[in-house]
Amino acid sequence: MSASWLLWIILSSLTGSPVMAALVVLAVVLVADRYTVGILPSPFRAVGRWQRASKLQRLLQANPHDRRARYELADLWVQRKRYAAAVEVLKPNLEAGDDDVGTLFLLGVAYLGAGDAARGELLLDEAAKLEPGYQMGAVDLERGRFRLARGDVKGAIEALERLRGTRQGTVEGRVLLARALDGSGRDADAALMREEAWKEYVVAPGFQRRRERLWAWRARPSRPLAYGAMLVVGLALGISLLSRVTAPEPSPDGYGYYGDDPGMAADSE
Repeated sequence: MSASWLLWIILSSLTGSPVMAALVVLAVVLVADRYTVGILPSPFRAVGRWQRASKLQRLLQANPHDRRARYELADLWVQRKRYAAAVEVLKPNLEAGDDDVGTLFLLGVAYLGAGDAARGELLLDEAAKLEPGYQMGAVDLERGRFRLARGDVKGAIEALERLRGTRQGTVEGRVLLARALDGSGRDADAALMREEAWKEYVVAPGFQRRRERLWAWRARPSRPLAYGAMLVVGLALGISLLSRVTAPEPSPDGYGYYGDDPGMAADSE
């Protein structure tokens, strides 16, 4: 039985409301994650993105020619891995003459995610021609990610090696490269790359560590297990303290609890 489940049982008995107890447990887990490991998505950010997507969809219904709204909505769809929807909403921009590096890159990623590797790679090629170092190697990162996903190990290694030269502190790129090296049978090189990824994570500034923590844990899977054990121990200690505070105390005269009638206790014997 997990510590969260025990906490829910105790809070349910104290509040008399299982729903309220579940909300309190959820809040405790979110706060603990926010100030410790930081792996859970922010519910406020998710709600904000959902509201923004709904607003953009309404804008496009009123004005289908709003290219800026199309670009922003496509970006949100890509973040949510709705690649086919992103292609449909952004393709009209390209057809209307938007051939800037941002549009080419975003539409290329959307095509790759939707399974059209030929169009996706072509658009990323064009984006790289316009700006070779776009977003510090973002083109090579996406190339490497999707090539690896579709089994093009050699192409993934080529792209991710270039990324490592452009974005020298990348943890994600090194973990993906380690997977590609595993796929090519270079196990020793893959192990060294994972170790290199962890070392980069340790010396990275705080904002980068928050962003790449999950990738660092994939390089060293023992870390999330250790954090999980610490969280369970912390919750268990909190439950123990809560149960001591809320438990009724025996009266000094030995007759049951405070507020009991000693006569009634004696009669019951």
